[in-house]
Amino acid sequence: MSRINKNVILALLTLTSSAFLLFQLYYYKHYLSAKNGAGLSKSKGSQIGFDSIQWEGWFRIAENMGFQCLKIESKDPRLDGIDSLSGTEIPLHYICKLAAHAIHLVVFHERSGNYLWHGHLRLKGHIDRKFVPFRKLQFGRYPGAFDRPELQQVTVDGLVLLIPKDPVHFLEEVPHSRFIECRYKEARAFFQQYLDDNTVEAVAFRKSAKELLQLAARTLKKLGVRFWLSSGTCLGWYRQCNIIPYSKDVDLGIFIQDYKSDIISAFHDAGLPLKHKFGKVEDSLELSFQGKDDVKLDIFFFYEENDHMWNGGTQAKTGKKFKYLFPKFTLCWTEFVDMKLHVPCETIEYIEANYGKTWKIPVKTWDWKRSPPNVQPNGIWPVSEWDEVIQLY
Repeated sequence: MSRINKNVILALLTLTSSAFLLFQLYYYKHYLSAKNGAGLSKSKGSQIGFDSIQWEGWFRIAENMGFQCLKIESKDPRLDGIDSLSGTEIPLHYICKLAAHAIHLVVFHERSGNYLWHGHLRLKGHIDRKFVPFRKLQFGRYPGAFDRPELQQVTVDGLVLLIPKDPVHFLEEVPHSRFIECRYKEARAFFQQYLDDNTVEAVAFRKSAKELLQLAARTLKKLGVRFWLSSGTCLGWYRQCNIIPYSKDVDLGIFIQDYKSDIISAFHDAGLPLKHKFGKVEDSLELSFQGKDDVKLDIFFFYEENDHMWNGGTQAKTGKKFKYLFPKFTLCWTEFVDMKLHVPCETIEYIEANYGKTWKIPVKTWDWKRSPPNVQPNGIWPVSEWDEVIQLY
């Protein structure tokens, strides 16, 4: 197998680093200033991102060095919203090959939740499927989201490179980085059929719920506890890219194996006192915390069995137990209320389990003991255990 001259590799890596630096400078100058209200319009024809002329320059230089290069572009999801859908294309992947070697340049873009995102390596019809063994590429099978890494300079085989300061953390993120966009096109169709509630009360609730969700996310992140959007909060994200104004709470899910005994005290220290605690770690645990403006945070703990997962519910006045069954699911990242948050990757199966096939239709009257199609009776707590498993504050 032929060997590529180190100087060629160094030159290409230098070009890559320069391109990424230019992208960052362009991003901070234009995209962040636009989000902060300074100058750049999001009207049709505006470009937010890296200048396509600069990318084309890098692309041509690589080709002039003898590389065969492939460029993958797609629409910029950061410009999507309820009011408009993006038509602006941004670079996502460059694949350059020389002899039997290939370099895969993945373009990481900054998102509003202060994280990095890369797009899907989607091959369009005219692309040669044999250009490189695409299935063996580490990045691009799905869009991905990563914590923004601090970089450090290292020398590898005589080449000066930048790598994450904590490479272990970055590598651990890779297999769990899959990202799902909010479905703005479907959300727009939803609001064309069901008018959005923009009353003073609805706007105030969404503001309080957003602040509560952000506070809960920060608290759980400090504890190192994985969580995801569940129940009505997950439905709002998937159906309308927003918080449902009549839901009156924020719902999160946590795997019971991720439970930590200091969760309650951590939320108390964050200004969210415990409202109720139902069940116990071994069975049907549920925590509810009181946020401001009478908006509460409900945390449901999920238990895994052979062919399904479930979370429990308890009726305080009778001690009756309920079980909500879900098909097994994994977690993906999304962006919601300006944060990088987890949702079930198998979102539609998760939502249909909880709300049935008619989940697209708003339902304002909901009985948690009867309405969900996945609920079933699960016995009753012995009276001798009520002091432990039914705690109201």
